[in-house]
Amino acid sequence: MSLAHATKGTVLGTQGSAVVFQPLNTTYNLYLQPANGTPAEGPAAVVVKATARKVYTVPSGGLFVSPIMGPPKTFQGRVIDAKDDSITLDCGVIVNVKLPNIAGGVELACGPISVGSLVNVIAVAGATLEKA
Repeated sequence: MSLAHATKGTVLGTQGSAVVFQPLNTTYNLYLQPANGTPAEGPAAVVVKATARKVYTVPSGGLFVSPIMGPPKTFQGRVIDAKDDSITLDCGVIVNVKLPNIAGGVELACGPISVGSLVNVIAVAGATLEKA
């Protein structure tokens, strides 16, 4: 994945092997797997990465991460950067998403993926967090 946009927030601690991260201006407690060491508790700039199982362009809706507490499974947000194999979403947290490399993995019912598009991502388990 070539994109690496960071997001700000607070590292609240750990839950098992996951780092609990609360993005700035949200009430999310995202359980993310540390990719390059566990960051210290407190304010942090981190890179959140996920791999998509399925990606949809959608006509409308809000920006969100689901569930709001635990390992994230769904991201919906506006595309702020796009490459051939990855996109970056703003969904209350900045998430760098590796696109699926399988037939039917990307549904473009509401147009192509481009900057400003609203996209829904069903993620593979194990979204990661690394120090920015």
